[in-house]
Amino acid sequence: MQSFNCIIVDDEEIDRLLVISYVKRFSIFQIVGIFETAETALAFLETNSVDIAFLDIELPGKSGLELREKAKEIPACVFISSHTESAAYTFELQTLDFIVKPFKFPRFEQTVQRIVEFMEIKTKASLFEASIGGDVIYVKSGHSQVKIKLHEILYLEALKNYTILATENKRHCVLQNLGEILQNENFQSFIRIHRSFAVQKQFIQKINSQELVLKNDVSIPIGRSFKNNLSLVL
Repeated sequence: MQSFNCIIVDDEEIDRLLVISYVKRFSIFQIVGIFETAETALAFLETNSVDIAFLDIELPGKSGLELREKAKEIPACVFISSHTESAAYTFELQTLDFIVKPFKFPRFEQTVQRIVEFMEIKTKASLFEASIGGDVIYVKSGHSQVKIKLHEILYLEALKNYTILATENKRHCVLQNLGEILQNENFQSFIRIHRSFAVQKQFIQKINSQELVLKNDVSIPIGRSFKNNLSLVL
């Protein structure tokens, strides 16, 4: 399996050592930098390529959030923090996961599984094909095409230049960004409720202050700048 370069940024020594020990349990990770401040991490990133960043939020000087804002070229970012009030905002910064301190190894394993899935999707993403018919689209899968019924898609999830089309049973990846997909007339039943998410209005079961719940208890975060879009369904 391919290995990935990662950095760890945390000013608390005990927390930093814990993350280092967990990361080292997985041979797919190569730790290329360990930092206590965002400034030293950013200086390193000027001349080094990184695949994954494990970031704390509260740091001396610039915060982990500011670090991510300046380093969005890193494909996968995982925040590890006790500041749960910032969790929703981190996903507006293309965060892959948010781990709440204190945490144990099984929770970190879940994050690793998500990282592996994301990296595989990033590598194998297929090209989005034009719709054929009112309720059917086709996406490339290798040398063949897979048919997806639009009314079965629960939500769309942005992953940089890729978009996940999530149904109840499967997640399909297409090489087209979320904004471009939503401009397609066949996706008019979707409403964007987050920088990284759009959902089908008819699947919304419940709306809370920071998230909404879809069919099958799927929770999706609500971005602060997209709350006005919910007036279309309220």
